[in-house]
Amino acid sequence: QVQLVESGGGEVQTGGSLRLSCAASGPTFSNYAMSWYRQAPGKEREFVAGIRWSDNMTYYADSVKGRFTISRDGALKIIYLQMNTLKSDDTAVYYCNADQMEGGILTGAYWGQGTQVTVSS
Repeated sequence: QVQLVESGGGEVQTGGSLRLSCAASGPTFSNYAMSWYRQAPGKEREFVAGIRWSDNMTYYADSVKGRFTISRDGALKIIYLQMNTLKSDDTAVYYCNADQMEGGILTGAYWGQGTQVTVSS
């Protein structure tokens, strides 16, 4: 019943900013970890940022610390990724992910279809 829809991707020049949104649907997300991943052509999909729904705990990949911020709107069930000081290496398809955890065990994983981010000179 979990569904994720990304939006907000586009083209931006080096040093610019974009904000991605992930609209989530489902009965409850109290035991979920929500994350953003990205995948560039010819590279593995990598973790970017995550947020724990229950207490807003956040975590970031070293490559984006200080530049990206993940947040949520609990009432609207939206996950945001604010991306500042963008670099060419940030160019990728960005995916929203929801991991359902029960007692430390992954019991469900859901993905959106992705949104393209292109950073150019």
